Amino acid sequence: MLDKTPRSYNMSRIKSKNTTIELLLRRELWKRGFRYRVNDKTIFGKPDIVFYKQKIAIFCDSEFWHGKKYLEGERFKTNADFWETKIRRNIERDREVNDKLKSEGWIVLRFWGSEIKYDLESCIQQIMKNIER
Repeated sequence: MLDKTPRSYNMSRIKSKNTTIELLLRRELWKRGFRYRVNDKTIFGKPDIVFYKQKIAIFCDSEFWHGKKYLEGERFKTNADFWETKIRRNIERDREVNDKLKSEGWIVLRFWGSEIKYDLESCIQQIMKNIER
C-alpha cells in the first residue's frame, strides 16, 4: 500500500482529456467517417466528444472518478471521508451537467470506460442511432 506522498503524486498524474477510453472511442468514430469536436469549452460540462449539428454531447466516464463502483456499494479503505465527498460531488456534477444540457435540447450520452474498452461496438451503435435521429 502506498503512503500519502506517492499516492498523491500518482493521482495527480491521471489525465483529464485524451484518455485511453476517449481515444478508443474517437478513433473508431473517425475511422467510420464521423467528424466531431473534442473537449469543447463553449458547451456546459465540456463534453469529451460533441456533434454540433445533431446536438449530441458524449462523455467518457472512468469508473473511479465518476463513482461507478461507489454507486455499486464499494467503499474506500483509506481516507474514506475525502474520497466519498469527492466522488459524491463528481456524481452530483454529472447529474447537473446532464440536466442542463438536456434542458438546452442536447442529447447526452455517457459511457463507462469498461463499456468502451470491452463493448466498443455497442457504444458506436448507440451513437449512430442518435446521429441518425
